[in-house]
Amino acid sequence: MPNPTNAAAGEVHPLRLTLLQRIQLALVSWIASAVVGLIGRTLGMTITFEEGSIGGLDNVTPGIYPFWHRCVLPATWLFRNRDIGVLTSLSRDGEYIARVIRRFGFVPVRGSSSRGGQRGLMKMETMVKAGGAVAFTIDGPRGPRYVAKKGPVMLARMTGISITAFYVAVEKPWVLKTWDAMLIPKPFSRAYVRVAKNIFVPPDADDAALDRYHAEMQAALERITTFAESQFSARPD
Repeated sequence: MPNPTNAAAGEVHPLRLTLLQRIQLALVSWIASAVVGLIGRTLGMTITFEEGSIGGLDNVTPGIYPFWHRCVLPATWLFRNRDIGVLTSLSRDGEYIARVIRRFGFVPVRGSSSRGGQRGLMKMETMVKAGGAVAFTIDGPRGPRYVAKKGPVMLARMTGISITAFYVAVEKPWVLKTWDAMLIPKPFSRAYVRVAKNIFVPPDADDAALDRYHAEMQAALERITTFAESQFSARPD
């Protein structure tokens, strides 16, 4: 179902770019979208859920979905065209990501932990309260890898909607030498999605309680990452 807050959430942040930068932005965004689409059409997917997971990403329900930055490419294809709001930074790198994910039916929500974070969180609150789903590349935009930020926990307290972490493991992927060890699926490989049990954060949670729920989310992400990667007899980098 189309999200009624798409227009507001997906507004484009005005960047001051030279003509050459604009050409590069358009070209790289188009190439990245084409690569994701070409490889994605060949992927096989399995999705499983921990006990205690309510709803899920096989049929997206209103929720807050954190995942590691490294599996953003397979996740972009597997959960396309569902009007999921995704927090993307206000940087030029964020503009590349925003343009790509918009082509696959996501709603870029501009902001990050370093710039415009509170504004982005408020936009996501509006989306969730309107019945939408939102996702966080939770160790992004620049790491450190596998260290979750607090955004989903704060949003869960603000909205009363649970956190449902997930991870996408890929069979024998190319692994880039980037801060996040980004996964690029090889054509005709398999993807394995593991969804964690839901985490509920009460609206009256104080700072100490938020820290505990944050630690619970971190543990859930680590647990499902290990489980998903083990399906291909591999361990996370």
